[in-house]
Amino acid sequence: MLEEFVAKQPGDAFTRYGLAMECMNAGDAAAADTHFRALLQNNADYVPAYLMYAQFLAREKREPEAKQVLTTGLAAASQKGDTHAHSEMESLLSEL
Repeated sequence: MLEEFVAKQPGDAFTRYGLAMECMNAGDAAAADTHFRALLQNNADYVPAYLMYAQFLAREKREPEAKQVLTTGLAAASQKGDTHAHSEMESLLSEL
């Protein structure tokens, strides 16, 4: 169902995020990666995606990529004034 929504409105951040999360939770790493990348490429200000994508990358043993995503996400969170997300991303970055 989410795939149909994304096909109709590929730029909708919330739907793309939901699909990326579903793919991640279902263990479809390739699809999750594709959807997170598309989401952040088209919606760079969608702050929640940075943390979740970085967590996914870390679980996939792709720490350098996770660190890059977090660095970009920290800047996005600062720009939006999202101190909670900023704090969570800083914490994950320090763990990697």
